[in-house]
Amino acid sequence: MTWVVKEDFLSSKSYEALLRKLFTLMKVCKAIMGEKMFTALMKGTFYGHFVAGEDQERIRPTLERLRSFGVKPILDYSVEEDLSQEEAEKREVESSVSELGDEKVQGTMPQFHVDKTFADRRYKVSSARTYFYLNEATCERNLEIFQQSLQAVAGATYGTGLAAIKLTALGRPQLLLQLSEVIMRTRQYMAEITAKTAQANRSSPDDKGNIIGKHISPEQLHQKLQQACKLSEAPVKKFLQNVTYDQEGVIHLFPWSGIIDENLELSETFLVPDIKSGKMVRLLTQLSSKEEEMFRNMIRRINVLAQTAEDLDVRMMIDAEQTYFQPAISRITLEFMRKYNTKKAIIFNTYQCYLRETFNEVVTDLEQAKRQNFYFGAKLVRGAYLEQERARAAALGYNDPTCPSFEATSENYHSTLTECLRRIKDLKDKGKPNMIGIMVASHNEDTVRFAIEKMKEIGISPEDKVLCFGQLLGMCDYITFPLGQSGYSAYKYIPYGPVNEVLPYLSRRAQENKGILKKIKKEKKLLLQELFYRISRGKIFYTPKGDYTPI
Repeated sequence: MTWVVKEDFLSSKSYEALLRKLFTLMKVCKAIMGEKMFTALMKGTFYGHFVAGEDQERIRPTLERLRSFGVKPILDYSVEEDLSQEEAEKREVESSVSELGDEKVQGTMPQFHVDKTFADRRYKVSSARTYFYLNEATCERNLEIFQQSLQAVAGATYGTGLAAIKLTALGRPQLLLQLSEVIMRTRQYMAEITAKTAQANRSSPDDKGNIIGKHISPEQLHQKLQQACKLSEAPVKKFLQNVTYDQEGVIHLFPWSGIIDENLELSETFLVPDIKSGKMVRLLTQLSSKEEEMFRNMIRRINVLAQTAEDLDVRMMIDAEQTYFQPAISRITLEFMRKYNTKKAIIFNTYQCYLRETFNEVVTDLEQAKRQNFYFGAKLVRGAYLEQERARAAALGYNDPTCPSFEATSENYHSTLTECLRRIKDLKDKGKPNMIGIMVASHNEDTVRFAIEKMKEIGISPEDKVLCFGQLLGMCDYITFPLGQSGYSAYKYIPYGPVNEVLPYLSRRAQENKGILKKIKKEKKLLLQELFYRISRGKIFYTPKGDYTPI
């Protein structure tokens, strides 16, 4: 309706001084106006623009309107705690260090240890929600909220929607930090093994990528270990018993399937033959029995959500987070894909293309999905933590994991997308069932255009249902709606929740809108043109009707 066009235009105005203080101003307005009047004001402005409604029932009109124009929802219950910086830092530091102390295994990887300067993970982040661990009971409450989101998807989206999940809401951050460090140490360990073997054989070392890409058989791995470590037979055999492999070679050095089935002790799982001493050593610092139980609780919660999604026949999208959490998040997500994506893509992972290694990570994960025969689901985004990642890397003295420029990020995004589409086309040409699903989640018009043109170039049509597009509610409607009306699979990311409890989300979203619209003036121009058009044609109360069915 015309009011929506007017609201969109007004909400896009970039009053920077106002937006910087928006959260404070909203709280002041609430105190002055009273809750009832403040709620009405918010529903007519920022809340009404960026949030679909308070609960599962009140969001239905928005979902129906989107559906009528061929657009599907990704639901996200966007309630956030209003924590001070001091409280956020306190919680993060306390929940990121083991009860046994911040012990470090041999060698330093500072990125996987908490630093008070960056303990408030909201620092320089406007487009991502942040959870701070309080206790296990809070994680159980978050589990219930995510289950309700999955149920809302099932009840209101005709089986076409998704729900967004954040793993930091479901467990203690320390566990993700330690698991991420283990994963990176494993890659480092294999690089050292390969280098020593190459030195002995006078050949060039192959130290790139994960072990899955090396196509090493267990027998070859055995030889490499013996050559590099000079071990006795017993510890090598014991280590190799836990290796995951297929006819093409080793997939994992450790039994990840047992880890997500909640039946392995982490402290006793990540043991490797040491190159120097020949003894079995830990890649993971020791966990207390309580922390082992916390990890099992986190895995149990994810299992509950994945099983709920499967039972309801809806999809679950795991959000990406900071690089010091992401190796663990991606590894856990891939293992849940292996477990639940056997007949269709239920679980999706998220890949941030501002990271230099994203292309390699996606290729590695595609390879695992292919070799273990499960459906691969991925959401490609530019990323939410760029400024924070750069600042943290510079301060703590490790390599900056991000691409050096906007253009480099775009190139990385397009290369990653092209590789996914190439594999999809290869499956199609061979007459094999498609087992890859990709979401292009971007507000960048050039990236959306690139995806559409690349689909046409390699012969993939919207009806193939392998590629979809996603934008936030209240942003880039001029991209989303034409896509839905043209038969492409188009999504809106739909936040919902009570007005007073989504104020932190609204403040961040307004800040992000400010940043995007500094660069993108096209949407303002289109909204203004549409507003003038409706006024000049006497269509002030015009409400467009859609009769499109999402594919």
